[in-house]
Amino acid sequence: MNDPCFQALFADRIGGAQYGKGTAIYKFEKIKRAKRAAVKDFPDRPLLDFGIGENDDMACEAVRAAMKAEVDKLENRGYADNGIQEYKDAAAAFLKGQFGVSVDPVTEVNHCIGSKTALAMLPAAFINPGDITLMTVPGYPVAGTHTRYYGGRVWNLPLVEENHFLPDLDSIPDDIRRRAKLMVLNYPNSPTGALADEVFFEKVIEFARTNGIVVVHDAAHVLLTYGRRPLSFLSVKGAKDVGVEVHSMSKGFNMIGWRLGFVAGQQRIVRAFADVKDNSDSGQFIAIQKAAAAALADPSIPQAVRAKYERRLRKLVAALREVGFKATMPGGTYFVYVRSPRGLQAGPEFETAEDASQFLIRQRSICTVPWDDAGPYLRFSVTYHAPGEADEDALMTRLQNRLAQDRFVW
Repeated sequence: MNDPCFQALFADRIGGAQYGKGTAIYKFEKIKRAKRAAVKDFPDRPLLDFGIGENDDMACEAVRAAMKAEVDKLENRGYADNGIQEYKDAAAAFLKGQFGVSVDPVTEVNHCIGSKTALAMLPAAFINPGDITLMTVPGYPVAGTHTRYYGGRVWNLPLVEENHFLPDLDSIPDDIRRRAKLMVLNYPNSPTGALADEVFFEKVIEFARTNGIVVVHDAAHVLLTYGRRPLSFLSVKGAKDVGVEVHSMSKGFNMIGWRLGFVAGQQRIVRAFADVKDNSDSGQFIAIQKAAAAALADPSIPQAVRAKYERRLRKLVAALREVGFKATMPGGTYFVYVRSPRGLQAGPEFETAEDASQFLIRQRSICTVPWDDAGPYLRFSVTYHAPGEADEDALMTRLQNRLAQDRFVW
């Protein structure tokens, strides 16, 4: 196939003149292909999909009712720009009620069309060519991708089990510290499920202050915290001097497709984000913001979401342990992150977690997500569709039966 006349015009940041010619296959595309193959090869064996990373329920009825009412109001038809004050007020009240964090709803909060867009836009406010963003791996790569778009560089901080899946800040070389402008953290951590405590955040704040670095804390899963009260980075003394926190309506409120969140924290950072955002989008639909304000005012919603996923996680951990996986209850998120088997006693061997994941999908119709960034691990999600607890239990039984067909080597 001949190149189009504009082939040489693609920007270097997405591959330049070679854009569209690569043969590399994205991890999630490999998973999709393997799922299609499993369904074709074993049509009578239902796929057990633990790879989906999004809530399986709709937003609660009261939130949907609020949305329906707001849709019909003439005053909600227009551009929202940097957000309506009603949503910012609700976000500030939520931070105060949930975490004891005080923010000015006028100057220290700004809405975003989902946390993904906030993480994509924040590098535009800070990164010049040659600057560095510190990113944990495994993790959500969006801020790193946009750092590279602006000519910056990403310095990866591996999350290893031996350090409780916390980054080792002391390992960062002096020359990297001098060039770093952003540090992106995410706790409860996706995909590891690890939690950060006040002591770790205090160290982060001191590190940021000493080295002149802005902290961006992605708190998308913060309401899915188990065994203790959810912890906001902003609730730790000094945090609001060095960074911002990005919140999402998705995970804790079952509002995945509604695409809404907010950035809160240090006033000038929030203002810089708002300036970039003002030149990138015209705001989320006002009716959605008003419905979300109602959701933020109802603490029973995240309580119910959290209880459901905690119950499912405990069942999954028990099922995996029964067949030899060294699974433990995560501190947060709706993921179980377990070390991948090295192979089967009768073969084959798995060189990577991706190899193990492909085997499980193609040969056992069990879908997981592999991570090989800091050791071979598999991520099981409990966001599967199951209408009731009996359905959950039946799914766990099917999972155990299929995994029990093999003798895994660890």
